[in-house]
Formats: sequence, C-alpha cells, structure tokens
Amino acid sequence: MPSESDQRNDQRYIVITPARNEAANLGATIESMQKQTVPPLAWYIVDDGSTDETPDMVRAAAVDTPWIHLVQRDDRGFRAAGGGVVEAVQAGYNLIEDHSWDYLVKLDADLRFDEDYFASCLGAFADDDSLGIAGGTVYNLENGLRVAEPHPSFHVRGATKIYRNACWFAIGGLVAAPGWDTIDELSANMHGWSTRTLTDVPIDQLRTTGDAAGQWSNWVKNGRAAYLAGYHPMFLVARAAKRLVQSPYFVATVGLLWGYGRSAVRREPRQVDAELESYVKKQQWNRLMGKETIWR
Repeated sequence: MPSESDQRNDQRYIVITPARNEAANLGATIESMQKQTVPPLAWYIVDDGSTDETPDMVRAAAVDTPWIHLVQRDDRGFRAAGGGVVEAVQAGYNLIEDHSWDYLVKLDADLRFDEDYFASCLGAFADDDSLGIAGGTVYNLENGLRVAEPHPSFHVRGATKIYRNACWFAIGGLVAAPGWDTIDELSANMHGWSTRTLTDVPIDQLRTTGDAAGQWSNWVKNGRAAYLAGYHPMFLVARAAKRLVQSPYFVATVGLLWGYGRSAVRREPRQVDAELESYVKKQQWNRLMGKETIWR
C-alpha cells in the first residue's frame, strides 16, 4: 500500500508561465523548477513577445528537461496588464491535450522557491478536499529583509496560483481583464470552494509587484480591477483610506480612487455576472459592518 507521502506525490500538475523580457530573473525560476522533488507533467513557458534572451533561455533549459516547452507569441509592443497575462496563460492552456491533470498552475517568471515547494502545496490540497485555489506566501526583499506581501486571507497572489481541476472548470477558467486573480477566487468561494495562501510555504519574488509597469500605473490598474470585479464603492474607499499609512502612501490611495472612479464614469462593463457581483458586494458590506465574510 502506498504511503501518504507517495499518494501526495502522485498528484499530477501542469504549470503555465507567462514571460515577457524576463531574462534577468527567469534563470532562478527555471533552476527552482528543475530541482522540484515532485516535477510537473509539463511546464509551458509562454514567451509573450520578448525582445531579450528569454526564449533562448527556455530553449536551452528544454534540452535537458523534456517537460519544459516554449510557446511563442507575437510582440504586441507593450505589456497588457491583466488581460495580456491571461491571454498568455490561455496560449499555454490550449496546448494541453489531456485534461485529466489534477492541478493547473499559473506561475510567474521572476520567482525563486525551495525544492519541496510543489510537494508542500500539493500536500495542502490533499489535506483539504474543499481547497480550490492555493499558493505559497510571496516574499519581497525590502531594505535587506524578506517581507511577506499582505492580503486578505482568501487571496492567493497572482504570481503563484494553483487550481484544483474541479474548481478550475467550476469557475470557467480565467477572465482576461485586470483583476482576474481576484475574480477567480471570488467565483470559487461563491461556488463553495475555499481559497487561501499557504502561510508555511514561502516563495521569493525577485521583482516587487507593480515594478514592471510602475507603481502609479499598478495602483490605477488595481482600482480599475476593483471596479471590473464588482467591488462595493464604500469598500474601495475604505481600502484606499487604509493605504494612506502604507507604502507607497499617497500614490496607492489616489491611484486606487482614480482607477475605480474613471472606470465608473466610463461605465466600463463589469467582468462578473449579476450573481457574482451581488455576492462580492454582500461580502464586502459584511466586512464593513464587522460581520462574517471571506474578507477576514
């Protein structure tokens, strides 16, 4: 009879990594993946129009690692926040011929993690049948110290997301828009799945969230993403006010309000249906009222 450890290691997972001009960091991610005690069935690295050595690095790694596959997309000429990432993930997903995998992973190209990272994550899924989406705790290097990124307890950072097969199909995959990495979790929770960051499984991010686009653009994007995800306006205001005492202070607060308000004025189409929008607003109102909510 196989041991509990063997049963966990038998879980099959596929990884998809969007990468655009990531030559400076991709080597660390490739090395981390190659050292995993539980390797994936396949790892699709989607070169999203890089103009640096990113695709060459993937080709070189694939020579000795048969489960690494390079997928190339044309250069659109710019980074497309949110939607571009999901389009790249979809490009890799379209190449999966057998959908009997147990877990699908979206993994960024600027991460470093221990050799037992995926073994630990899969163990958490094995221990909790209700767990639909999970990932490790993302750490950034700030003033020489490793600092964990703060987030609501139900949120899993977009840099490292693992989807259980049944949950993935229940939510219908990812929405190609800013806020995709919150919409997926809100939908999962509405469908009865739990989602959470694994606090005892660290993963290092080699570039701070938002640095690629700039902090102002990043927070404007976050405000727009909140609108598209159906956020309650009072919840967004409360979130923006909280950012006044957190770095990057003024930039984050004004960016959030500007991004949300501009989308509201333009009446951009929400990226969630009426049922999910109602669920989101109820959960956020409960948080404002101090009631039970996924925003704990």
